[in-house]
Amino acid sequence: MAGEVAAEVNSVEGNMQLSEEENLRLLREAVNELPVNAVKDLWSIGACVRCVFRLLGLRELMCSHPSLSISKWCDILEDVMRKEDGDTADQPQKDGELSNKQLHQEPLKETNFCKICLGILQFLYNDDNGTLLKKDSANDFALVIAELLKQQHHQIDSFSLEVSVPSALAETDQAVRLYMKNRYHHELWFQEKAECQFISTKDILKLLVINPLQKLLGVKSSQSSFRVRLTYSHSDALTRDDVQERAGGNKRRKTDKAGFTGDLKTTKESVTPHVESFDNHIGDGDGLMKLCPKDSQDLSCSYLMAQLNKVSKPCCLTIHCCRSPIFIGGRYLKYSRNVSQTRWVIDDERMGEASVEEIVGGAILPIFQGDNYKFHAAGREDIDVRMLGTGRPFLVEIQNARQVPSEVLIKEIERKINSVESRLVRVKNLRAVGSQGWDLMREGEAEKQKQYTALVWISRPVSDEDLQTISSLKELKVAQRTPIRVLHRRSPLEREKIIHWMKVERISGSSQYLLLHLCTQAGTYIKEFVHGDFGRTQPSVGSILGCRTEILQLDVTDVKMDCFQAE
Repeated sequence: MAGEVAAEVNSVEGNMQLSEEENLRLLREAVNELPVNAVKDLWSIGACVRCVFRLLGLRELMCSHPSLSISKWCDILEDVMRKEDGDTADQPQKDGELSNKQLHQEPLKETNFCKICLGILQFLYNDDNGTLLKKDSANDFALVIAELLKQQHHQIDSFSLEVSVPSALAETDQAVRLYMKNRYHHELWFQEKAECQFISTKDILKLLVINPLQKLLGVKSSQSSFRVRLTYSHSDALTRDDVQERAGGNKRRKTDKAGFTGDLKTTKESVTPHVESFDNHIGDGDGLMKLCPKDSQDLSCSYLMAQLNKVSKPCCLTIHCCRSPIFIGGRYLKYSRNVSQTRWVIDDERMGEASVEEIVGGAILPIFQGDNYKFHAAGREDIDVRMLGTGRPFLVEIQNARQVPSEVLIKEIERKINSVESRLVRVKNLRAVGSQGWDLMREGEAEKQKQYTALVWISRPVSDEDLQTISSLKELKVAQRTPIRVLHRRSPLEREKIIHWMKVERISGSSQYLLLHLCTQAGTYIKEFVHGDFGRTQPSVGSILGCRTEILQLDVTDVKMDCFQAE
């Protein structure tokens, strides 16, 4: 079905390139071929003009005229309903039909509220404030969406359209189809066209709106990160549970992927690269089959009318325009020992003078004009630990950005952050990435190695033997119980980590201070490895040297991951 709808859009676009006169001529010719009795039948049960054309398979030409008003559609339909007045004037009236005399005492008028499409194809709806609104054409309705985008200052280079409708709409469509099948299944027009070309209210709405929306926005619809969502809801429409309850129980038959059974199987929900559905509310046809057997025309008619009488008002419509999250990735360096990675508050008191999250995210958000942001990093360092060397990989996730990422904007962000006088934090290798940025971060996190430099004090003078002992250790396995300093917020577990290598550097003029360079497995607690954490880390530098050791300062000098390296 996705391919069919995509082809339908292309066909509609082709038809719209014809002259208006030629299009109207083709439309009238196609309308003149419609079965008059079926047109009158649908009109008599309260179908709107667009539902009449939809149910009789005239979707393509209908969607080629987005500017045509309701009154013009009624004029075209009225011509059809009058064309055989002389031939049918003396024929007996069928149950549920209006007589020709009744139909033409005055000009044909659109029904106030179509209970088949719940007002959706009439562009009749209640907005978020409960105000009843009605637009005369698809162009007028598309203009509402375009104005909303303009008010929200969205910059777009493409868009996708998503539509969600009440589950009751599929039930109503099923009931109407069954009603028509019971009444007209023996007629050739139904077998050749209406039966095989049925299209749902949702799909017709997409076809009606998407082309005028493309013109108004000046961009094409495609598989896009920017989505226009039309969400229709209804408080008193018949639900799937109602149908099953009336059918005598809630037990459901096994259905196919589209959710239908037996002869009631219809078109599946369509999802195309530019016309998407984000709601899978499709009715279960089981209850309809039980209530409306094929050989019972009267029952199908009475059930349909009962279903149509169930609702008394149109849908509520919420229009939501949003962009999928934008990810800006890079590496950050932190030069202060009083800056946390994320905002840190304890008992309403701020810890540290700033955070990497606020400095970086606070610079990115206003440039992209997003609603909010989230900061993600490959690991973290303590507030008193500097992040040096190549920096730590990070992602900033921007929600509903109004601006599209560009190389110019990225450079502006990098310049803005790095030009701050305090120079607490710098960033490098910034770039816009898709969701694959997550994959880059996750792939490296489990296997990454990290290098550190620590300023260490020991309780006795450092000997050459001490230097040799520490430097000779390779791939040292260390068992670490959860450190006391984080035990209040982390599970009491024992973790095995690996110290890949260590090197010791003397400090000139001091015999009890040294610089310890080491490379470890990700997740190693370096401070505890140095001082032992009261024996909770074994072995430690202190236990290896057989003396007391303390760590005075710590820097991260390298995070060995491939992501966001200089190109």
